Amino acid sequence: MAKLLRIHPDNPPQRLVTEVCEALSEGAIVIYPTDTVYSFGCDLRKQKAIEKIARIKGIKPEKAEFSIIFDDLSRLSAFTKAVDNRTYKLLRRALPGPYTMILEASNAIPRFFKYNKKTIGIRIPDHKIPRSIVSTLDFPIIASSVHDPEDPIQEYFTDPELIYERYKNEVDLVIDGGIGQLYASTVIDLTGDEPLVVREGIGVLDVL
Repeated sequence: MAKLLRIHPDNPPQRLVTEVCEALSEGAIVIYPTDTVYSFGCDLRKQKAIEKIARIKGIKPEKAEFSIIFDDLSRLSAFTKAVDNRTYKLLRRALPGPYTMILEASNAIPRFFKYNKKTIGIRIPDHKIPRSIVSTLDFPIIASSVHDPEDPIQEYFTDPELIYERYKNEVDLVIDGGIGQLYASTVIDLTGDEPLVVREGIGVLDVL
């Protein structure tokens, strides 16, 4: 059964963040808060954990569109191909924030995560818990939104205690960082000549 771990969203104690990272390093699946909705996550290097998240969500791993959480822009250069100055300025304006930016992936992204896809969705949420986790782990984690699988309109869970009751036998750890948002991130594809809004979410479009 999963552990429910309460972490203050504005001042996450380092000892609790370290506990989460130790679990992730051992292949744990964690549900954690972001500046939008709660997400499933695991260490990007853990193939079995990524495959299990896909099974929990009822999708094939090769069809999954999981995003990757970073703690700041400086880490992106190792996992994405170089971007032009205009794209970098857009990233600077929007992040940290409620956006998923689609960029071209570098060879540092594990092959089993990309499944021959050339792009990845990256997130730098405006939330201290996931960014503290990535900073302490010193490696990105994946993000895949938690929603009610029985709801035909894919309504997102916002209450961590309800999330825990639903998934306590399927994941290893649920972080209670307070009530989450109702809406997901805005997805923007930055791989073309012009930014393309793929999905309108909580992030406003005046950053473009």
